[in-house]
Amino acid sequence: MVAPMKTRALLQSQAFALCFEGAHVPDWVQITPAGPRLPARDGREWQLPDPDAVVQVYAAAAREGAEAPVDFEHATHVKGEAGERADAVGWVKQLENRDGALWARIDWNETGREAIASRAYRYVSPGFFFDPKTRAVMRLVSIGLTNVPNFKLPALNRQDPYQETDMNPEVLKALGLADGATATDAVTAIDKLKSDQQLALNRAQHPDPAAWVPRADHQLALNRITTFETEAKARADKEAEAAVDAAIAEGKIAPASRDYHLATCRAEGGLDRFKGFIATQPVIAAPSGLDKKAGQDSGTYTEEQLAVCRQLGMDPAETFGKGAKE
Repeated sequence: MVAPMKTRALLQSQAFALCFEGAHVPDWVQITPAGPRLPARDGREWQLPDPDAVVQVYAAAAREGAEAPVDFEHATHVKGEAGERADAVGWVKQLENRDGALWARIDWNETGREAIASRAYRYVSPGFFFDPKTRAVMRLVSIGLTNVPNFKLPALNRQDPYQETDMNPEVLKALGLADGATATDAVTAIDKLKSDQQLALNRAQHPDPAAWVPRADHQLALNRITTFETEAKARADKEAEAAVDAAIAEGKIAPASRDYHLATCRAEGGLDRFKGFIATQPVIAAPSGLDKKAGQDSGTYTEEQLAVCRQLGMDPAETFGKGAKE
């Protein structure tokens, strides 16, 4: 967990000696007495009602790379927040609840091991975030090596680094939490967001086959639809041409209006309307048969001349003269 807690404090009510013999440096170190009460020497008191919860919160933070540093005299919070160098001498890799007390497994570096082996430092002092309303310890944030196991250290009495401040309300709002939400609430909300995100990723990688189809299948269906539409259009065009040409042959429409009637037939429902129109339309230009009379060479007239005569019921010979082309 990386979200800030309600309040930060360094608990040095009980500083614990680093139990070792000779040059041996312990990996596991007790950092609090057994709870639930954690009384301080200056009269203040904290609570450790649920050490398992503190262990779980720290484990979540460690998985995200937020391991607590071990330093000299809480330099991380005193010097570090003042912009000064504050080297770590070790890192807390794991917490355990042992009979209500918190123990930390520390990965020491050479500086830390030398400081302990040489007995330059003999005690540890944990730094925690805690809830100001209940005084309950929520999360370990650091461990300081110290030789003065009380609150009279100047580093611990500095007001600025340890003033009580509420959690950022904008962060709480972004997480959908109320103003009085605790750090545990924030951790739960963040874990839920991560879980929901992973679920969404899994759903995206493995979509429901009932709701989605492979792209290749989709393209194949589109190709089939396009082919069907092309073939259907070709059949409709042929049917329209046949209907219009039949109407021309029957003398119910003029040949010159063929393109117009074809266009109307191609519209939706146009062919049915055209057929209905033709069924009630009288013959307006029945074939005169004059071009078939003996002695008349129908080839002497143009198609346009013959069409005009058929439409008007006139004799081409009388209109244009026998054997004349104009």
